[in-house]
Amino acid sequence: MTIELYYWPTPNGWKIAIALEEMGLPYNVNLVNIGAGEQFEPEFLKISPNNRMPALVDPDGPDGAPISVFESGAILQYLARKTGQFGGSNERERVAVEEWLMWQMGGLGPMAGQAHHFLKYAPAMEPPNDLPYAKDRYRNEVGRLHSVLDKRLAENEYVAGDFYSIADMAIWPWAILWEGQQQDITDKPHMKRWLDQVGARKAVQTGKELAAERRANIEDSKNAQKVLFGQKG
Repeated sequence: MTIELYYWPTPNGWKIAIALEEMGLPYNVNLVNIGAGEQFEPEFLKISPNNRMPALVDPDGPDGAPISVFESGAILQYLARKTGQFGGSNERERVAVEEWLMWQMGGLGPMAGQAHHFLKYAPAMEPPNDLPYAKDRYRNEVGRLHSVLDKRLAENEYVAGDFYSIADMAIWPWAILWEGQQQDITDKPHMKRWLDQVGARKAVQTGKELAAERRANIEDSKNAQKVLFGQKG
């Protein structure tokens, strides 16, 4: 049965597209244009009450009944349990996967998102909001988190251990954007090795390319800025 994916080509959206490709699950893409405010539509809010990407509806949920799931980390965990793939094969592995998934959800994702906002988007707003303290704060925190990741990958092939998991699928889409976060990873060879290794996977490439032509530069769209940066909803 086909999963309905509600999606826009963002790092959080890429996570789920990659997971669906890796797990071989059939899915139908429903594009929700966040720059146009479609995430605030009542029908979408029934699925994702926090008006964020991505979300999905699985017609073959628990006990064969449909289920909707929002929040990318929760979706990854749900899909790993559903398929028995990429979530760890024993309790120690599952704990490691969950630790690094939570690290991304609570750390790298929010901090990188704020870095993008203050380094790229805020200075392009009208009027410009070029805030040196905020830029330094989030640039430095992303750098610290990248150092944590590099150290972990010096000891492990993948973030949770010697096996590829949903933790890698969650972290890679944010880590791959290091240039936009104004980072230098020349001193992080293990992170660089891992970025290339994960990025070489066919499912990762296919997931990241999903609707890539719809990805726009928010700094060039005043209307998208108004929608996305707290002026609607």
